[in-house]
Amino acid sequence: MRDDRELMLGSTAMRLVGYFLIAACVLPGIESAKPPAIAPGPRVLMDAHNCYPYGGKWADRIERALKTGTPLAIEQDLFWYTNPHTLQSQSLVTHGKPIHGNEPTMRDYFFERIRPLMEAALKEGDKGNWPLVTLNLDFKSDESAHHAAVWNLLKQYEAWICSAERTSDKRTVMPMTVRPLLVLTGEADSQERDFYDGVTLGERLLVFGAVHTEKKNPMSPAEVPVLEPANNYRRWWNNPWSVVERGGQRKAGPWTARDEVRLRQLVTRAHELGLWIRFYTLDGLPDRDLSLNGWDKGYNFGSRERASLRWLAAIKAGVDFVATDQYEDLATLVKTRVAPEPPIPATPTGKQPQIRSHCALDGLV
Repeated sequence: MRDDRELMLGSTAMRLVGYFLIAACVLPGIESAKPPAIAPGPRVLMDAHNCYPYGGKWADRIERALKTGTPLAIEQDLFWYTNPHTLQSQSLVTHGKPIHGNEPTMRDYFFERIRPLMEAALKEGDKGNWPLVTLNLDFKSDESAHHAAVWNLLKQYEAWICSAERTSDKRTVMPMTVRPLLVLTGEADSQERDFYDGVTLGERLLVFGAVHTEKKNPMSPAEVPVLEPANNYRRWWNNPWSVVERGGQRKAGPWTARDEVRLRQLVTRAHELGLWIRFYTLDGLPDRDLSLNGWDKGYNFGSRERASLRWLAAIKAGVDFVATDQYEDLATLVKTRVAPEPPIPATPTGKQPQIRSHCALDGLV
């Protein structure tokens, strides 16, 4: 059964007491004790940033990520590579050029690796913590042929993947059929064209995009960057850390109460709009050690202590996806976390955004 009811948050007090209900999925006539795992807000996931080999190195990244346990998110960067000799093209898991053609495919590196986990989950049928894995697709090239190849790959694993009905009006947010794997992708309009518009009406969506954001001022009030609630395709909000601390990781000073308020306002705003929210990428180690791990200097706070303060703040705030290269360290904190604190209002007191249920329990099959 589906519950397509619109939920209206009428006051600041209601937000503070019951913000997890914003996108909760409830059965008609039954009062839910807590929102399902897939709704925005109830859980925080370690998001394994750039979880694939670089130049033949660090091939164990997916093993490291999976060993931290589920639920978790895993990012895969994809590039459409054309062999200069055969002129045959394929999607490869890689950060981008230079590309040698021997990089892994997502089928081999990701899907077949998680097959035992997915098949065991479907057999056991314990849906309370689904999705177990969130796959974050970062397209480094957006050719239509690339999108088509990825769509065809996803169709082969459709039995594992969360889906929703394709509608003519994107503003009608259809309930999700919840499965062990959720697939997210980026903001690009070309992705919406191929992963939403190109899907036949009434068929199942397998990929969900990020909302567009106003990027002129990363420190604008929390209600400014995203003006519209989640729609049937765009269901999450992806953010660099520079929207929390001006200048991002490299210019971050001591973590302050003001920074914490800012973070919590952004999270509250996302959940008010029925969106998952992600922040990238929170690392902390001496710069001299970055090259040993293949990590980006621009994401580094400079020490584990400085990164840990931000990880803990993100956990307390209820960030849905916290991206890091330090999979084990963040996953350990997430597992020992306390419940997120009540949200700080992100919008002025008064009429709140009208949103639809993000998902429903009709699809737990």
